[in-house]
Amino acid sequence: MELDLRDRVVVVTGAARGIGAVIAGRFAAEGARVVALDLAFPEPAAGAEPPDEAGADPARIENLTVDVTSPESVQAAVGTILERHGTIDVLINNAGINVDGPVAELEWDRWRACFDVNVGGVFLMSQAVAEVMKTARRGRIINAASFAAIVPSVGSAAYAASKAAVVQLTRVLASELGPYDVTVNAYAPGMVPTAMNGFAEMPPEAQDRLLDTLSLRRWESADDVADLLIFLASDQAGYITGTLVDVSGGKLATQIPARAYGR
Repeated sequence: MELDLRDRVVVVTGAARGIGAVIAGRFAAEGARVVALDLAFPEPAAGAEPPDEAGADPARIENLTVDVTSPESVQAAVGTILERHGTIDVLINNAGINVDGPVAELEWDRWRACFDVNVGGVFLMSQAVAEVMKTARRGRIINAASFAAIVPSVGSAAYAASKAAVVQLTRVLASELGPYDVTVNAYAPGMVPTAMNGFAEMPPEAQDRLLDTLSLRRWESADDVADLLIFLASDQAGYITGTLVDVSGGKLATQIPARAYGR
């Protein structure tokens, strides 16, 4: 089965670094025309070659600054994309932030910032591209949720609640855009070590405790996530919509998966 994404216009938010940068690179490697959105992009070091994300042609990735919490910024970015590319075939709402802390101590501004980015950004970007996709009568919107939307952790009220909201927004939007043959899905990664979560920098004992919750006992990679998104963006996923896909390596699929490893 060939997942042909050649020349599809794919927009990825939060794509300056981390998982978003890998997702953008993987779509470019599939031949898509990728527009990477973020608040800012790091300046390349003098004389450095552009990063090669899975064999991607750097000319297929265009960086565009946007604030996903601002309706004006989002509308301006989408307008620029349409001027340059004529359409938007796929939107990956990857941008997100983590806010932790117990409810009794959580400042309102931090709670609101979490929802503004994680939910508001998905809402504004999806709203902006929806009319484009409705007119074309085709398209894919794919939203980053989290395993925290399924099983939250103590101290993760803001983050978990925001990601649960993304799941419900995804389901409603899937039905609203169904008549136009536009699919909308969410995905729930498990534990991908990033600068935001610091998994890889934890003491070995702490890492072991987290890995013991996985049926596939290894850290997830950004490529594991990208593999799923490439499929969901393809024509072969045309009858999948309104769902949350768990791509967590079987995190808590059973109560103590570490028993299978003799731990």
